[in-house]
Amino acid sequence: MNMNALKRGWMAALAAGVMAGGIARAAQGTGVTFKATASVKAPGKSASVPVTIRIDKFISEADRDKVVAAVKGGAAGEPQKTLAALPDIGYIEVVEKKTPLKYAYARSTGDGRLITVVTAKAIYYIGGAEKDAKPKEGYDLGLALLVLNGSDTGDGELAPAVKVKLDAAGAVVTDDYGREVVKLTKIAKTK
Repeated sequence: MNMNALKRGWMAALAAGVMAGGIARAAQGTGVTFKATASVKAPGKSASVPVTIRIDKFISEADRDKVVAAVKGGAAGEPQKTLAALPDIGYIEVVEKKTPLKYAYARSTGDGRLITVVTAKAIYYIGGAEKDAKPKEGYDLGLALLVLNGSDTGDGELAPAVKVKLDAAGAVVTDDYGREVVKLTKIAKTK
């Protein structure tokens, strides 16, 4: 999977319509934890760390509609403000740092599901030019996609610092702070 797949997944999760809504709601359930490995490779460097994604509940349709409207509204910073105002519904833990989830949405994908989770603040700024890379304006969300089979195992991607916007065609796209894709591998639901 690459960043284009990440963008399509975010777009699909936000734009899933009424037809998919009933299927997605039935597949969502509540109270689930996933473990995975996040890996990134850059010229001459690579790193892997454990990741835990805890979803206490999935976003309500009303709150999901608020997030979609904020992204479609196009105002700078509005998606982050809207997400920040929502209750915490879980967390992403990377290197012992927990970042609260504000958005968790699942949609059916045949025999599995695609889960999109979003934080209202960046998880990490990977790829900055200096040690302990600093924020860049607008890269204030974190995003993960979990592409799962019927056994709730699979792979995905993590975008630890992104901004979202609409492209010229009106589709939701993400712009990642880092140049390298952070892959999530060995995703597995814990008991």
